[in-house]
Amino acid sequence: MIRFLKNLLIKSESKDQDVMKKYLIVGLGNIGSEYENTRHNIGFKVLDHLAKKKDLNFESNKLGAITHYKFKGRTLILLKPNTYMNLSGKAVRYWMTKEKIPLENLLIITDDINLKFGTIRLKTKGSDGGHNGLKDIQLQLGTQQYARFRFGIGADFAKGRQIEYVLGLWSPEEESKLEERMERAMELINSFATAGVQITMNTFNNT
Repeated sequence: MIRFLKNLLIKSESKDQDVMKKYLIVGLGNIGSEYENTRHNIGFKVLDHLAKKKDLNFESNKLGAITHYKFKGRTLILLKPNTYMNLSGKAVRYWMTKEKIPLENLLIITDDINLKFGTIRLKTKGSDGGHNGLKDIQLQLGTQQYARFRFGIGADFAKGRQIEYVLGLWSPEEESKLEERMERAMELINSFATAGVQITMNTFNNT
């Protein structure tokens, strides 16, 4: 009987450890070819880059496109919601529940006009900053306490032209620098899952 209980405890601990090794990495964006290479879709772009480098294929699933990525004993579930930006939280909540992802193992990748182009910054919490995708995630999760990877797209637009700029295509100059930035973004994601959020913040923020 004692041995049986010990085995149950070991199995329970093993399951807990397995859960802690699973991460949900969500790239925010809008579906449709008209949005494919826009600044607002940088979350999709980062995950597409990672998938291409690791020879992964996204498959359509409930509320988004999904693929799984193994890295140093961790399982990274990559998600591109198909709910459109303003309802991103619905997909995030569904997949967190389905995969039993702890809140601390969630990473949201989003664009940020308050950072210069190419600047990357990881934060453990914060307001939505007027970003509709983050606003819905906060609403669905009931908290601001989740990690977000903010990719700077700059604010090179005239007054009243923000939406046009955010939903606009990358400039040729930006395009020429994106490959290197995508590599750096991929390294940040890997570090988040293996080294933890604090070390990753110290290593990558503003680089």
